[in-house]
Amino acid sequence: MSGILMMVIAIVVLGGAYLLYGRYLQNKWGIDPNAKTPAYEMEDGVDYVPADTNVVFGHQFASIAGAGPINGPIQAAIFGWLPVLLWILIGGVFFGAVQDFASMYASVKNKGRTIGYIIEEYIGKLGKKLFLLFCWLFCILVVAAFADVVAGTFNGFAADKAGEVTKVVANGAVATTSMLFIIEAVALGFFLKYSKFNKWINTLVAIALLIVAIALGLNFPMYLNLSVWHIIIFAYILIASVTPVWALLQPRDYLNSYLLIFMIVGAVIGVFVANPACNLDAFTAFAIPDANGNPQYLFPILFVTIACGAVSGFHSLVSSGTASKQIKNEKNMLPVSFGAMLMESMLAILALIAVASFGKGEAAAQGLTTQPQIFAGAIANFLSVLGLPHSLVFTLINLAVSAFALTSLDSVARVGRLSFQEFWLDSDTDDDNMSPFVKLMTNKYFATIITLVLAFLLTKVGYAEIWPLFGSANQLLSVLALVACAVFLKKTKRQGCMLWIPMVFMMAVTFTALGMTIYKLTKALFSVGLDLGNSLQLIFAVLLLILGVLVAIQGVKKLCEKSESKKAAA
Repeated sequence: MSGILMMVIAIVVLGGAYLLYGRYLQNKWGIDPNAKTPAYEMEDGVDYVPADTNVVFGHQFASIAGAGPINGPIQAAIFGWLPVLLWILIGGVFFGAVQDFASMYASVKNKGRTIGYIIEEYIGKLGKKLFLLFCWLFCILVVAAFADVVAGTFNGFAADKAGEVTKVVANGAVATTSMLFIIEAVALGFFLKYSKFNKWINTLVAIALLIVAIALGLNFPMYLNLSVWHIIIFAYILIASVTPVWALLQPRDYLNSYLLIFMIVGAVIGVFVANPACNLDAFTAFAIPDANGNPQYLFPILFVTIACGAVSGFHSLVSSGTASKQIKNEKNMLPVSFGAMLMESMLAILALIAVASFGKGEAAAQGLTTQPQIFAGAIANFLSVLGLPHSLVFTLINLAVSAFALTSLDSVARVGRLSFQEFWLDSDTDDDNMSPFVKLMTNKYFATIITLVLAFLLTKVGYAEIWPLFGSANQLLSVLALVACAVFLKKTKRQGCMLWIPMVFMMAVTFTALGMTIYKLTKALFSVGLDLGNSLQLIFAVLLLILGVLVAIQGVKKLCEKSESKKAAA
């Protein structure tokens, strides 16, 4: 199969899904364009801030994408291009987009509250406590994995086979540009908040700032090592997770969204111009040995490796944790949630085409060892057909990938902080008469610091080691989000049967994957022992499995109850 044919199939399927299935769900569940959304009803200038559709879309898309839709398909390509293609398209439409839309819809209909509060309202307080604890642990994993990815793309030094350390110009340029993005985002935030210009002027200003940052980054690369970048990134996350969304989160995502969309458009053009051949087998085998000779089975490995791009539980946290608090009108939910997920699936297809364009061993021979490098190298190869400089395109694509991951860190750190705070609160908690202990636990600075300290320790394990556990936990989170949304739809007399098959299938996937991870780590514990990082992974895996099973059981019980105590539709 050629790259063009694969791209055409993806465009037809994903575009048709939005026009047909997305609008079907919208009509089935119902929206009220005249309703006062939580962004206005609960406006506080920090988390609840009304924003234009393009701004919220930029936040949603940049936050949910991260490095996942690039890393996952490239890693899973060991099973062949056909299972990867099918899972991205089927999972993206019938699993991921449905989950994201349902999560945002349930949140907007419940004052912009998170999935945790949805569970408390429709399943029970115990379910909420268990879910929030699960979310907090999961967010620690995400921060650890993505912080290591970002630090790797910023790392200004690399050692060759002889051990000689050299400067990596592309990474230095990416680092400078990304740091400038943060400064420009704050300036743009104030501009958007206090200026009276229309969205087209705002868009031109954002694009101008983007170009300035890229130009300066290419001419003034910054060279720092991996350890230093780990510290800088965590310091940034600490600030970003407590800053009002209008001052950093919204403008940064708005700024990045243009870079990311330009990257996708450029990649699509590259595919149509170069029409790369597919050098992957359609299907290899059900079991593939890893570097240590241990078998990796297509089920469940494929479905936890490709999370972003197909279905990702993390998306439900963004949809209900931050984006739902910025929706100006209910009619904006479909493009912001369903549309952003399908755009991410398109990016995952591009990643598949990119890795398939290389022959066996060809990427490694070119010095492309990580998934972002493989993706950037392939797109640079495609666009070089148009005469564009390979090194320039390679640097810009690396910049876009790092922007994905860094933007996700902004959001997930905030969600982790909110989850930790919400764990200690009930709907009847009196804010004025809380005990000193509860006041400490719900303090946003304390909640942020304890979350980031644990994530920093786990970062030292390295992205490659964390990713399998992150993937399993991420997909289990999607199970819990689907359960919560299904219960909400049932209790409010809306049809939710379209969530049931994804929910059951993902249960089978995640319980199997987490069980295999626990078995592997336990076996290593008794044979060679575990270091701090792997010990934390084992503890996390056990806790996540227990918490996930308990919440899922509670939710399924509610789904199976007779409906004599239904709530009125919201």
